[in-house]
This record gives sequence, C-alpha cells and structure tokens, in this order.
Amino acid sequence: MTYREGRFWQPDVTVATVVVADGRLLMVEEMAGGRLVLNQPAGHLEPDESLIEAALRETREETGWDVRLTGFVGAYQWKAPPQADGSGGRHYLRFAFAAEPVTHDPTRSLDEGIVRAMWLTPAELQAEAERHRSPLVWRTAEDFLAGRRQSLDVLQHLA
Repeated sequence: MTYREGRFWQPDVTVATVVVADGRLLMVEEMAGGRLVLNQPAGHLEPDESLIEAALRETREETGWDVRLTGFVGAYQWKAPPQADGSGGRHYLRFAFAAEPVTHDPTRSLDEGIVRAMWLTPAELQAEAERHRSPLVWRTAEDFLAGRRQSLDVLQHLA
C-alpha cells in the first residue's frame, strides 16, 4: 500500500549549520547506528519552532557554540537505504544554513550521542568521507564552499 492509498508517510525535517572560522568547519563526532560518525551540527525541527530557531538551537545543543546565521545554503532530500535489520529507509528533508561563531560555552553538556565538537579543514572533512553520517554532510559542505547562499529572507515562518 502506498501513501496515496492511505498509508501514512512523513519525512524527517532536519536542519544543519555550516559554521566556519579561520577556514575550518565546525563538526560533531557522534554515535549513530553503532558507529562513530561526523556530521554538521544538525537535528530535527521541533513543533512550533521555525527552521532558523531550530538551526540555532541544534548548534548550541550539539557544540556549545552560539552562532549568527549568515545565509541559507540549500534544501536537500535524501532517503536512507534500508538496513538488513529492517531499520533505515527514512526520508530526510534537510535545510542547511551558513553561520559564523559568536560565543562558546565549553562547560555546556552536549546532546546525548555527541562525543565532541571539532574544527576540521575542508580537506580533513573530505578525507573522512567514510565516516560521514550521510551523503548530506559533504554535499552541504561542498555547496557552502562553492559559495551557494541565499538570503535568510527566502524562509518565511508564518505563526
């Protein structure tokens, strides 16, 4: 049965933030699916939250950094492949933002599953491709590095 025939379907709406300082990208090392992986600060949109609010919150919760969003990098769709145990196969809609760091709280506890926040050069991130949480990690970074940005005005939150 397909969703058109009445099966419920809902994609996971997520945000990610590409934070850059001195040519390095702020990344998180986290446990996911039993593996230690790399990702941008990222997470799910919560009820009654704008995409911008979600990006700021997720960055703070996963890295301890407060950031200033400087642009919208892009929107991405990706369907995770199904796993042998029946998990996976989820459909993700990622909204990615460019940001610059403002202040850091090194005493802040990071979200569950986050091992550490770290700064990597683009070459270091690309060299770790096998550890990327998904193909969205490099594609988002690549688009940012190529200068793809839109004004934050392209996003409208109607409350």
